[in-house]
Amino acid sequence: MDWIELVIHTTTEGTDAVSSVLMEAGASGTMIEDRADIPDPAKPHGIWEIIDPKLLDSMPEDVLVHAWFEPDQSFPRLLEKIRNALFGLSGDGNAFGSLRLETRSVNDEAWKDVWKKYYKPFYASSHLVIKPTWEEFSPKPDDKIIEIDPGMAFGSGTHETTSMCLSLLEEVITGSESVIDVGTGSGILAIGAALFGAGDVLAIDIDPDAVRVAAENVKHNQVDHIVTVRQGNLLDHVDAVCDICVANIISDVIISFAAPLKEHIRPGGLFICSGIVSLRADEVRRALVDAGYDILRRVDKGEWTAFLSGRNS
Repeated sequence: MDWIELVIHTTTEGTDAVSSVLMEAGASGTMIEDRADIPDPAKPHGIWEIIDPKLLDSMPEDVLVHAWFEPDQSFPRLLEKIRNALFGLSGDGNAFGSLRLETRSVNDEAWKDVWKKYYKPFYASSHLVIKPTWEEFSPKPDDKIIEIDPGMAFGSGTHETTSMCLSLLEEVITGSESVIDVGTGSGILAIGAALFGAGDVLAIDIDPDAVRVAAENVKHNQVDHIVTVRQGNLLDHVDAVCDICVANIISDVIISFAAPLKEHIRPGGLFICSGIVSLRADEVRRALVDAGYDILRRVDKGEWTAFLSGRNS
């Protein structure tokens, strides 16, 4: 079977909005090519050794969001819908780049494998390696490994926000803590928390496909005795409480649920949040403080920010 592949030229900041446009139009999946996800060989930091140095040269200058659609009779209308949605995004100046759209035809096997091209083992924190199942890797003595196939749209762990969350989890988990991962996606943060020593982890996501992928990854990494994956909204009909909550989502969601989320964090517990574009970091910080959190640390990486905060009452 042939598929129609759409490729949209955007920016790092524009990837979430463009991906949402494509998924809402019925895309079978998305894949992002972003030079920012590949370590700069001019700035070695311990992970370049496991990534082909030629990879950066092969990456496009623009950030590309790929999506795949079945070529049926409804596709022309879908394409018009997507073009209109992209035109709406273009009204925000240069934030989303050119939003140029390309169409290609690919066969089924190419569609399944194209997103694997740039996904190699890498250190997501000091001692945590994320590797796809099809790659070989020789770990160092203290390394912990998450072996994962990220699927089409639920997170491969390469994004700065994921790395910051994992590094903070590695730092604050000392053993046996209860953890809630809000918007778990592929389950990387939940699996990482389990490997770092958490006693129990609740991984929750509103998307049933993400829940399925996360559950498969949890089982594959043999932490299903620690991690429970559930579909739903943490603030609706869920009474779980934790020592550490982690949420790698978007600024607006963090701002809106910072206050009600406190009911799920024990007094003195920690809240790690990211997915925050740095331009909105002060806004998120104010929301956290107003909701009753103490800001313990701000971490910046690229154009993204993470906060480690503590419930103060």
